[in-house]
Amino acid sequence: MATETPSTTGDGNIESTGSGREPPGPDGLPVIGNTFALMRDVFSFYERLAQEYDGDVARYRAAGDTAYLLTNPDYVAQVLVTDAPRFVKGEMQQRQIGSAFGEGMLLAEYDDWRDQRTTAQPAFYRDRIEAYAPVAVSHAEAMMTEWDDAETIKVHDAMTELTLSVLAQALFGIDVRGRQSPVRAAATAARKRFDTSRLGAYLPEWLPTRVNRQYKHSLSSFRAFIDELIAERRAADELDEDLLSLLVGATDAGGMDDNTLRDNMATFLFAGHETTALALTYTWFLLGHHPDIQERLHAELDAVLDDSPPTAADLPKLDYTEQVVTEAMRLYPPVWTTFREPTVDIEIGGYTIPEGTVVSLPQWIVHRDERWYDDPLEFRPERWGGDDDRPEYAYYPFGGGPRHCIGMRFARMEARLVVATLAQEFTIESLTDAPLDLTASANTLPAEPVEIGLFRR
Repeated sequence: MATETPSTTGDGNIESTGSGREPPGPDGLPVIGNTFALMRDVFSFYERLAQEYDGDVARYRAAGDTAYLLTNPDYVAQVLVTDAPRFVKGEMQQRQIGSAFGEGMLLAEYDDWRDQRTTAQPAFYRDRIEAYAPVAVSHAEAMMTEWDDAETIKVHDAMTELTLSVLAQALFGIDVRGRQSPVRAAATAARKRFDTSRLGAYLPEWLPTRVNRQYKHSLSSFRAFIDELIAERRAADELDEDLLSLLVGATDAGGMDDNTLRDNMATFLFAGHETTALALTYTWFLLGHHPDIQERLHAELDAVLDDSPPTAADLPKLDYTEQVVTEAMRLYPPVWTTFREPTVDIEIGGYTIPEGTVVSLPQWIVHRDERWYDDPLEFRPERWGGDDDRPEYAYYPFGGGPRHCIGMRFARMEARLVVATLAQEFTIESLTDAPLDLTASANTLPAEPVEIGLFRR
């Protein structure tokens, strides 16, 4: 156990010692550092760092990068909010995913990022988001018509298909049902490319490995599909008020070039549907293992909706439904960590984090910390029903600060509406054992198919 490091007091305040020193951490092997430990199980590796090194700051090395793990909510807030101007997405993320999202909002910095965010923001105003609600409900209802009583489904596949179709219709005005293969192929290739249990995740993309070749081929097909969607919108008689129209209009007016337009489309199509699909997958998995919680959810839906389809106006009355989704995203955050890099040397928790190093803010650790959550490994939606005295950044599934996920409200609304729509019709049983075996790729992924049984109520 390290000594003379920062500690957290009982009230959550931070006591800093050792100012200016380098944070403690395992040295690992020469050159490769802790890469093999990360490959064996990144979740366990992070958990060991958090347990073995006091003070919520630990150093590790992977694939030539020095990285720092920050596991106190106040440190997370410092990076994402207080000192946000002194952090960027950084070289490591550009190196890893720049070929897919390079000039878009996800990785853009400074004025480029602000301009793109300002262009896209009207599509995510509250009134626009509420207008997307019928799309989520209608697509969920359409999917239900294909399910039979006592049927078994692979729920991640089903939720991926659903959330992609909802996103494409709501934000881009496009029905992609029957046209999803380029997106799904790219998502599958990306999962393999960034799977931290594979050595290839730590190797440069230009190496001609089989996974890298598949990844590049799928990206090429994905971009061609995006170009088709853009061409279709430009051929329309007039632009709509959706996100695609805003992006195309900005490009045609000279405020954005074609590459940036394409990269933003890629970002929203890929990242925008995958995280919501995972949130729903884990919600169904957990509900299927907790029939008492599912029964309480059904009681709320029956009382509030009375067999009618849910609407955006119903959501404020569906308190327990919201708690279920919130708790599922706490226990199984779709994004397992958030990365940043400081642009200057910066002090955090009494330690100096050097310019240009990688900072990891792991939702996986913070969301499961017993300091902030009683019985943190238990699925207890009711923990969100009372006064919340936790630090603000004890929960941050959508990141935080000025660069929080622009689609956060849309994703939360969609998830609750889908849960309400499907749970009105079905009781589910989880056929995959708990706890789940997970893979850390770009997102927190199930290592094997997650199966549930559907039973009409």
